[in-house]
Order: sequence, then C-alpha cells, then structure tokens
Amino acid sequence: MNKIKTFFITGATSGVGYALAERLLSEGHRVWATGRSIEPLKQLQADGAKIVPADLTNREEMDQLLLTIDTPDVVIFSAGVGTFAYAYEATDDMIVSTMDVNVAVPMQLTRRLLPRMMTQNKGHFIFLGSQAGKVATPKASIYAASKHALIGYTNALRMELAPFDMYVTTIHPGPIDTPFLDLADGSGKYRTSVGRHLLTIQTVVDVIVQVIEKPVREVNLPWYMGITSKVYALMPAFIERVGRKFFFKKD
Repeated sequence: MNKIKTFFITGATSGVGYALAERLLSEGHRVWATGRSIEPLKQLQADGAKIVPADLTNREEMDQLLLTIDTPDVVIFSAGVGTFAYAYEATDDMIVSTMDVNVAVPMQLTRRLLPRMMTQNKGHFIFLGSQAGKVATPKASIYAASKHALIGYTNALRMELAPFDMYVTTIHPGPIDTPFLDLADGSGKYRTSVGRHLLTIQTVVDVIVQVIEKPVREVNLPWYMGITSKVYALMPAFIERVGRKFFFKKD
C-alpha cells in the first residue's frame, strides 16, 4: 500500500487482530487499536499505535471510544468469541455473549461509524467471518449462527454502501491456530482433530492486506472451502448425511 491510511481494528489484543496491527504499523499506517487486554495494547502503543482499551459490549465504552478515534479509512472487525458445546449444553450467558460480541457489536459500531465515513465517499469495512457461518457443524450451533447472521448483514450492507464508493469484504477462514481454539474447546480435542488443517495467523493477515489493496466481495480460506460451501448450498441434506461421520464424533 503506497498511500498512508487510518485503520481501526477491534480484537487487536491477540491473534489475527494483533498481528495485523503490527503489520500495518510496520508499513507506516495510522492504527487505532482496541480490545480488553491492557498489556498487548501497551505493546502496540509502544510500536506506534493509538490505543483505546474498551469492552465493546458496554455501549457507554463503545460511544466513548468513537468520540476518541479519528474517522478511519478501513475498519477491521477481528474480535470474536465462541464456545464449542452441544445446543442442550449451552447456557443463556453463552448464547447472549456470543451473539453480542460476534454480531451486535460489529453492527452497532458500523451504524455509528457510517455517517462519518459516508460523508467522505470512501471507506472499507472488513469483517472476519468463518466457514462455520456457511457450513455448520455439531457443537458449533451458536457460533455458526452468529457468523451466519454476519453474512446476512454484510450482504445487505455491501449493496447499501456501493453508491458511496465504499467496500465491504468478509473473510471466511477455516480454523486458525490462535488462542481462540483453546478458549472455545478446553478439552483440546478440536485442535488435535484439525491440527494439520489449521491456518496460520500470517496466512490470514496476508490475505487481509491483499483485500485492503484490492477490495473483493469475500475470501474463503483455504480456497477449496469456498467450493465446499457452494456444494453444501446445493445439496445440504446430502452433505450432512455423508459428512455426519466426520462432523459427529462421540466425546
């Protein structure tokens, strides 16, 4: 990227969000970073980022954050939570927190940022979705529902913002080798089962940088999962029946 841009990144305290912030700072861009963990934010600040510690599920903190940051050129929603559990095991708090962080917060932040960004007739929103939003699997019902909702939201948002020369990109990765997996599944079984298929953080960061330079509608990672989701859309019952023995394994 030749032109210096202003970025706003949620979930910048770990995983993809943190690595992306470091990458953009190294390229000389202005980065506003937010998250709940103070120490990673302090490290980003030491590297040149402007930081705003915040719990975005607290709407007062969200509004205060938006009074602080500059109007961004690019917004990256990297924050996300999830817990792998059967639907009957899920607690109300688990359901509410997952939908709040993964769906409500990005939508509410976008609503608040849009008036500022639309006046400049430019901007780019990048949402970190998931292949789970396209092809759900057992023990991921709530997480899959949150990412599926994000797909519906971004599909509509993309059409609404086109007249303003603004872009909306959704990145749909498979499992990434981040602390998210350990938090979502304390047993470690999921990480073991998908070990050789895990994406690296760097792979995802590289793709995000590419779409910042050349916006596209969506990206599936790895690429062949885009084919899988299309086949699933055409033949869901068949895929569920054939894939059941892979998806559903007794604990």
